[in-house]
Amino acid sequence: MRKDRNRRLDITLALGLAAFVALPWYRIDGGFFGFGWLQSFPGDPAVAPGLRQIVSHGRWWLAAPALLLVVAAAARFTKDTMRRGRLLACAGAAGVGFLALQGLAIGFSGWTWTLSEALFGSLGDGQPSMGAGAVLTSLLFVVIFALGLAERGAMKGDVFVVGAISTLLFLVTVFVFYPISSMVVGAFQDFDGSFNPDGFVRNIVDPSIWSLDCVIGAGRCGVAWRTSWLAIMTASGSTVLGLAFALVATRTGFRFKKSLRLLTVLPIITPPFVIGLALTLLFGRSGVVTEAVSTVLGVEPGRWLYGLTGIWIAQVLSFTPISFLVLIGVVEGVSPSMEEASQTLKADRWRTFWRISLPLMKPGLANAFLIGFIESMADFGNPLVLGGSHGVLSTEIFFAVVGSQNDPSRAAVLALVLLCFTLTAFLAQRLWLSGKNYATVTGKGDNGAHAPLPRSVSIGVHALVIPWGLFTLVVYGMVLIGGFVKTWGLDNSLTVEHYVQAFSVDFRDGSLAWTGVAWNSFWTTMEIALISAPLTASVGLLTAYLIVRQKFAGRELFEFALMMSFAIPGTVIGISYIMAFNLPPIEMTGSALILIACFVFRNMPVGVRGGVAAMSQLDRSLDEASLTLRADSFRTIRKIILPLLRPAITAALVYSFVRAITSISAVIFLVSAEYNMATSYIVGLVENGEYGVAIAYSSMLILVMLAVIGGFQLLVGERRLRRENRIHSLAGAPATIHQETTA
Repeated sequence: MRKDRNRRLDITLALGLAAFVALPWYRIDGGFFGFGWLQSFPGDPAVAPGLRQIVSHGRWWLAAPALLLVVAAAARFTKDTMRRGRLLACAGAAGVGFLALQGLAIGFSGWTWTLSEALFGSLGDGQPSMGAGAVLTSLLFVVIFALGLAERGAMKGDVFVVGAISTLLFLVTVFVFYPISSMVVGAFQDFDGSFNPDGFVRNIVDPSIWSLDCVIGAGRCGVAWRTSWLAIMTASGSTVLGLAFALVATRTGFRFKKSLRLLTVLPIITPPFVIGLALTLLFGRSGVVTEAVSTVLGVEPGRWLYGLTGIWIAQVLSFTPISFLVLIGVVEGVSPSMEEASQTLKADRWRTFWRISLPLMKPGLANAFLIGFIESMADFGNPLVLGGSHGVLSTEIFFAVVGSQNDPSRAAVLALVLLCFTLTAFLAQRLWLSGKNYATVTGKGDNGAHAPLPRSVSIGVHALVIPWGLFTLVVYGMVLIGGFVKTWGLDNSLTVEHYVQAFSVDFRDGSLAWTGVAWNSFWTTMEIALISAPLTASVGLLTAYLIVRQKFAGRELFEFALMMSFAIPGTVIGISYIMAFNLPPIEMTGSALILIACFVFRNMPVGVRGGVAAMSQLDRSLDEASLTLRADSFRTIRKIILPLLRPAITAALVYSFVRAITSISAVIFLVSAEYNMATSYIVGLVENGEYGVAIAYSSMLILVMLAVIGGFQLLVGERRLRRENRIHSLAGAPATIHQETTA
């Protein structure tokens, strides 16, 4: 055991030495992976490693992390385990803290804080943003801190668990708390950066946020109450429909189950403004359905679609697939033996479903409702297209920053209001599920097949699913047709010129040339989405494992911190990332890294919630049996937990991939000329009136996402649980038949 710990520490220290002598300490304008910096390494101050920065370029403050690495190296030869652990933990924590402090305190031109200059005097030169050497050193200090805690017996000395918790806390601090705190600090600052709370006080008591005039019939409610009511309605509708789709797909003899699964995925792989546009073409003032009803019934066309009703329809269309992806694994995981035991005790199908099956689905239902609620409150695209004069918090934040108001303080206040609502929903969910056990997969033999649905429930879910499925088909039919119509509303003749303009390909000088206007943003989007999807799923499911299976101080705060990135509107996430990562100590604007980081830490909570819901059904005895057989936590996760979490893995991969492609609210602030995403490019097409090309591009994205989602499904596979059906022969001799059934 001690030999393994020494080996881990030796590897960490070797990497720390490499970070100080073999890597550029500061950020390189041309990019690290371009490797153009090798030509002037290590003499050029712009690409010099940390050791050279200390010795030759007068950046004496970098000597502190180097000395802390020496302290960690000295701890390697300490025989007292507790003293060794204390030295490592203190060195790691001090290293992370000092690197963060010096990065914030010293900017391009010197001290950024007046207090620092008063204490230490003026600096002759400042420093650029952190580069490969500084970032690697920071991560290594986190590892050293985790090794020290494990030496002292934290989490029973499990290095993997301690390291995972420490690394996740570090990443969440950098990519969630730091950007949001930068945004909140801006609420109390004037335009010149000085402290001024007047803007915060003025906005927090604004009647347009908190007015309850709608209750007394004197006008409309404030934007906070409108948004919360819409979120409750959307979460309720998407959860009910998601459960109905999951029951039909797993508990009935519906003939078109595969088509049903495909249909539930369609809305989630579509840019939100495309659904809004399709609904407008159907039910808008000049829509197909509106004009048909007006002609047949002689009713004057109305504008009922533009407002909360239209937003609600679009959001339920958009978020029902998320509920379905969360709930299908939970519905499949309900133990058939428990349902059979209920029926053996002469309970009918309805009582079995209501008292046994449905209560075991409560974790999934609570998680689906919470995700629907937060998604609705953070949604930006649907309210922007269909909201009209009925603004919600996300659009109000957007216009507070980019509109004529130009009031960052108001945007921050609205974001804090939204966070309060999502925190309330989170706490309510925790209270509902607290003190209950929903484990149904225990590692023991599980007999029988799922009980059929009660007839009334079967009729009800079919009555919900079939009309909603047909409605979804009609909406997507409008999207499909739109790409082949020459000019909406003016010239409805069919053409393929929109697809040719967007995705034309040519052969020039014997090589393939991507001549379509959409190819550049298309390949950029695919690259970033395929990188961020597995990262999002991995981080999300690892976090779910730590939350459900491990007990450590601050676990609930840790879970809330992760959900907070999901609760903040994408508009605020984008602006906060710009404010946080446009200057030292971490500068990522204009790069692919800022897009990947945004997608990973914004979409990770879905993987967390799906993993928590699925893992709540796995009995702890599975982990304990593996650990008893001397497998470590990493091997237990890889061999025991992950194979049983395949529905959750698929959900996390699918959701993170499609969100990386269809996200707009955060992306529109983070894209650059070099890294332009598909949704921002489509928005530009819509602004220029090129609706045909925009819809053609969206249609192509839908087809590509369907293909990639199918690939994820084949790659991950389906969870398989062994069911035992024991058949007794007429002579009384027991015959056991083992059959594999997909769960």
